[in-house]
Amino acid sequence: MMIEISQLDKVKLLKDEPLRKYTYTKTGGNADFLAFPKSIAEVSLLVTWAKKNNLPLTVLGNASNLIVKDGGVAGLVIMMTDLKQISFTKNLVNVQAGASLIETTIQVAKHGLTGLEFAAGIPGSIGGAVFMNAGAYGGEIKDVLKEVTVLTPEAKIKTYTAQQLNMSYRHSRLQVEQDIVLEAQFVLSFGDQKAIFAKMDELNYLRASKQPLEYPSCGSVFKRPVGHFTGKLVHDANLQGYRCGDAQVSLKHAGFIVNLNQATAKDYLQVIEHVKQVVWDKFEVKLETEVRIIGRD
Repeated sequence: MMIEISQLDKVKLLKDEPLRKYTYTKTGGNADFLAFPKSIAEVSLLVTWAKKNNLPLTVLGNASNLIVKDGGVAGLVIMMTDLKQISFTKNLVNVQAGASLIETTIQVAKHGLTGLEFAAGIPGSIGGAVFMNAGAYGGEIKDVLKEVTVLTPEAKIKTYTAQQLNMSYRHSRLQVEQDIVLEAQFVLSFGDQKAIFAKMDELNYLRASKQPLEYPSCGSVFKRPVGHFTGKLVHDANLQGYRCGDAQVSLKHAGFIVNLNQATAKDYLQVIEHVKQVVWDKFEVKLETEVRIIGRD
């Protein structure tokens, strides 16, 4: 197959690039091609190029709630982190998909807007947050999302309202379709800037005191089962400290799996499967992964 790289001479494009350099777990094999578009036009160009060359296409944000398998990812991987503009029109906030969720909450707070405080410490991107309907401390993205602009696999731009995304706990219709989030618009409320920052500081303190932020991890690994708390189930199953290689169920928060040093994705997946099996055997509760798992074995 002839792949015409020259079509993308203005796009940052890397070949056979290790994804462990970008994932929060510090694990993962190589991407055949890894691109960092700086504009919506470049995203469209990349999608068209991948389709023309019959390349599988994978889109990533901050690669935080993600495990990339050790065999890497076939085809083209697009990382949206250079699309990070944030703009304000009164209480409406337009944010490009690659913007950091943490940075967005800071900018929103500086403008005296309330409603996103719950996301103050979530280490994902806006696109990933919409894709997963990210949430914490009683808030979810769907609570403040007005609409989202996407690029279809045919490289056409569409807009969905929040209602059209069918958002629920850690779910949106984007997970079953191939549209790429380009930008999201949030509707917030005006509030007291000092109170907003105080709430963010409080939640960040709670996060730091409870979560193992001192180690690489993929964040919360499992969805919360109905009627249960994942961390308590894993703790009560005596699984804290369980490890395969350098992947370990955190001693600080049982809902996290951390990379102690040189963990591989295989280590992570073995820990995940063991935790799921033991929790089922002891409590007959089925754990489902919240973390996105992609790539070749």
